[in-house]
Amino acid sequence: MRRPPVPADWASLPDEELLNLRMCDLPLRIEDTLAERTEQLRQELDAAGIRARVHFYLSEEWFTPDGATAIAIPFYLAHPRLVKLEEAQMLEVEGGEYEWCMRILRHEAGHAIDNAFKLRLRRQRRTVFGSYKKPYPESYTPRPYSKSFVLHLDAWYAQSHPDEDFAETFAVWLTPGSEWRKRYAGWPAAKKLAYMDAVMRSVRGKTPRVDNPEEIDPLRRVRRTLRQHYRTKRRHYGVDYPNFYDRDLRRLFSDAPEFAGNMTAAQFIVRIRRATRRIVSDWTGIYQYTIDQVIEDMIARSRELKLRLAVSEEQARQEFTVLLTVQTMNHLHSGGHRLFL
Repeated sequence: MRRPPVPADWASLPDEELLNLRMCDLPLRIEDTLAERTEQLRQELDAAGIRARVHFYLSEEWFTPDGATAIAIPFYLAHPRLVKLEEAQMLEVEGGEYEWCMRILRHEAGHAIDNAFKLRLRRQRRTVFGSYKKPYPESYTPRPYSKSFVLHLDAWYAQSHPDEDFAETFAVWLTPGSEWRKRYAGWPAAKKLAYMDAVMRSVRGKTPRVDNPEEIDPLRRVRRTLRQHYRTKRRHYGVDYPNFYDRDLRRLFSDAPEFAGNMTAAQFIVRIRRATRRIVSDWTGIYQYTIDQVIEDMIARSRELKLRLAVSEEQARQEFTVLLTVQTMNHLHSGGHRLFL
């Protein structure tokens, strides 16, 4: 059956109706603020003397197709109404802020430039960063204090795969005013940045070997509804292993009779949920949605155990933030942190 056209006032629809729209039917283009950001990236590449023509298009998420000089940008950044929906569904908007968006664009540009000049085939590139043929893992265990990798995107993303290490190093090298020589002085990662500087000088002003604007999974071909998209995305970032918080929760809360008049632990956690979730996300780089699932489990377990506050609210707030951070890092180290970019 032929689906009805998207109404002209689609942006004014409530979330429940908006979620029923197919993604391919959304009338979206790269324009306004988003276009300004892609143009900013082009100017940075031009200033660096990199002649590769990077193509941008809308898709479901951020990525650079293998072998292509194209960057897929998530559809929600193309319209403020969809930014609001993304935040409502996922609790945050990846790339929604200017600096965050530019960090991701520079990272993805690293992949595109790698493809444009076929740098991954160079022996020294493989020596410095490792082989691009290494299989992508479903998860990775980062070493937060390692100085062998640059710090650009959250969650120590450079450590996830040699290609991501290359793209992250490129992004740091490209960022205006990054002062990477000073910032990474004495770090093993400085050798990677020095190589990046040398290899980019070697291609400066040269015609790329590849100009491939191929679009993989462009938005116009994604026939899923927004509801289906977010159901899959939330599952992707959910918590997929059993959690047992009893011992940790009982350090802050108690079911002893003398605390029967105090606020329940569940009520307290709900009260501080949003602020604590944001703090832990900033500290760890883990998606707020993932952290929120850990909080949800803690709330449910606190209700099952009939726990109540056993310390002052201020102490409980501070110690719960530490507890949540530890549990989130356990989630990351257990393999629950999935790759995405």
